[in-house]
Amino acid sequence: MEATRQLPARERDVFEVLVRGRSNADIAAELYVEASTVKTHVAHALAKLGLPDRVSAVIYAYETGLLVPGRS
Repeated sequence: MEATRQLPARERDVFEVLVRGRSNADIAAELYVEASTVKTHVAHALAKLGLPDRVSAVIYAYETGLLVPGRS
């Protein structure tokens, strides 16, 4: 089972946009939340998944099939 399924729904939503390379401001606009809320969700999701940073999150997303090369 993919670990992101264990994240609360909103953290998962934020994570899925994050790994597509979006900034906190872009994620906030897309999901209709405050940038500070996005920052909190990003920090919690990364911690729960044991990922140190956004780059690791993107690598994780490719390794788990959440992102597929050539698709956005």
